[in-house]
Amino acid sequence: MIEIGVFHNGASDLPPVRTRDGTVCNDGSLAEVHAAAQRTIVNQIRQGILADRLGFDYWFQTEHHFQPEGAEMSPNPLASEMAIAANTRRIRLGQAANIITWHHPVRLAEMAAMLDVVSGGRVEVGVGRGYQPRENEVLGKPYGSTIQDQERNRVAFHEALDILIKCWTEPSFSHRDEFFSIPPRYTKWNHKQTVAYYGLDKVEREVEDVLSLGSPDMYSAGSPVLATTTTLREISVFPQPLQKPYPQLWEPLTSPRSIRFCAERGVNGYFIVEPNSRLKQNVEMYYEDAERAGWPDRLQRGAFKYGWDCDKRRGIVTCRYIHLLLPGMDRDKELERLKFALEVQWDYYGPFGFAALVSEAGEDSMDLRTKIRPESLLAKDIALFGTPAEVVEKIMRTKEYVGYDDFMFHAWFELAGFQGAEIEDQMYYFAEECMPLLDRACGGRPPPRTDFPVPSFDDVRAAAPRRARDAFPSTPTPHDKNRHDTRRIP
Repeated sequence: MIEIGVFHNGASDLPPVRTRDGTVCNDGSLAEVHAAAQRTIVNQIRQGILADRLGFDYWFQTEHHFQPEGAEMSPNPLASEMAIAANTRRIRLGQAANIITWHHPVRLAEMAAMLDVVSGGRVEVGVGRGYQPRENEVLGKPYGSTIQDQERNRVAFHEALDILIKCWTEPSFSHRDEFFSIPPRYTKWNHKQTVAYYGLDKVEREVEDVLSLGSPDMYSAGSPVLATTTTLREISVFPQPLQKPYPQLWEPLTSPRSIRFCAERGVNGYFIVEPNSRLKQNVEMYYEDAERAGWPDRLQRGAFKYGWDCDKRRGIVTCRYIHLLLPGMDRDKELERLKFALEVQWDYYGPFGFAALVSEAGEDSMDLRTKIRPESLLAKDIALFGTPAEVVEKIMRTKEYVGYDDFMFHAWFELAGFQGAEIEDQMYYFAEECMPLLDRACGGRPPPRTDFPVPSFDDVRAAAPRRARDAFPSTPTPHDKNRHDTRRIP
């Protein structure tokens, strides 16, 4: 079987320009870049809703900030996906990834759980560490990007991940480790309602578990909550996710160290730009380490199929750039547009050392100063271009070469310099022409999963009292300014 998703990285729709030194980036003033970012945010929500209506199984976004250059921008995937969740019923919503070293883990746990509740249990929670100093050292501060800071970042990441799981699974808890003390040992909380609640027979904790009761504090004044030596021992985080014990975790993977960590912790892997030879090597590593560790899984379901298991939703996803040759397009001109768009992204990613990722297994990585050419991405089936039949053949080539049992494939449609309407045309054409071919080649897709059905917006509106109902608009969708295709989302 096969499951098919969409990955959205937030590239700008401004036209690319080649600068004097040959670098390709956005062609726009800062004011124009800000306006383009607003369009990108709306397009992400529109396209997430469209993906559901077209029958895609997953929608994944990234988290990236502060970028005028044009390659990527998605500052709050959980917020975007909350809007998508309110307008969809089936598609699963993931992130590749929330950079948890940039957030307080309790706050992030709340936001992810809220999305799981609102969506009816459709969240796939992606976690990552972050690698770009402009982001890490503004948002993460102590977890920067030098070699030493990266080790600090990694330890903070592991601790934050443990806290997320505690928030989602424990009715009341505390945490004491290197980076976080939750709640702080000095937090005063002498609230009579808290004491009364934990005095109830039905509550799973005693007052003494949650509060360290003390006498009045001679140095304090003010409310009785604070004028005391009573301190807080535990907190409860609300809401917890609908999915139990917690949503499936994901991580974008690049290094053997991260691959092994995820295999040993039951975290699904997300691979985007590896050529097939390196992808095959990485999938083997993940599977072998998972087997060696006793098949870690949040639901304790034992071994899963090689590569991907549709029934258990466990394993590795493969993501590829997709650009279809639509009817009436000039092949040569469209290929040049695609190459120019890929240059925007790889003139950004290349200097971070991602040449190692696009090199073949066993091949020496290119010098960091080497420009990664779009022709190389196309030749290695990292970027797939052509007719539906040509693109499906390349997708299936990846599946067969790597040796997937079931297959989890994500399409990366959005590209620098392409308008939202053009990306949506790609999504329509892929759904109409490619998805039926992939379904047949892979033995179909599993039925949609709606384990926790929730009422639609229209259901809520219909059930509301008359005066409240009048305040509800019809089913909300992102605004549709300057759209030209009547097939599009209304």
